[in-house]
Amino acid sequence: MARLIRIAVYPGTFDPITLGHLDVLRRASRLFDQVIVAVAASDSKNPWFTLEERLKMARQACKGIRNVKVLELDGLTVEFARKHKAAAIIRGLRKFSDFEFEFDLAHANRLMAPEIETVILMPSQDQFVTSSSFVKDIARHKLSQAAAFVPRCVLPHLRKRLAEKG
Repeated sequence: MARLIRIAVYPGTFDPITLGHLDVLRRASRLFDQVIVAVAASDSKNPWFTLEERLKMARQACKGIRNVKVLELDGLTVEFARKHKAAAIIRGLRKFSDFEFEFDLAHANRLMAPEIETVILMPSQDQFVTSSSFVKDIARHKLSQAAAFVPRCVLPHLRKRLAEKG
């Protein structure tokens, strides 16, 4: 009898990918046979980095995690998850104020794809404050301080973007 492979999708803008994202991703990689990091264009969020740059950073940051692959997310997350035969969508929950948004999103996804579960994972305590917005705010003022919140491969990209922004 063939073994069922459990696949999860971890969607996000990842602008840029942070240590908090990687913390949640490592937790998910222990629960599932394969985790797909699905990087969304999210033009409405006015990302600092192009989709290609974010895909590149995510691939570099995820190199050491054996059962993870990084792909572009085009369209609805539930459709992407179906296409890749995912059993679950991974979401990170950092603080209580994130809960209402994640609760509504999980229910909307369940209405569209009842066969796909939403799994909410919390990052470790030292990553609770970490978000891409937080990293960009810190980097604007002192890039060296942002290094504590992002994988090393992200720093050159932040440095370049800040130089371009003047």
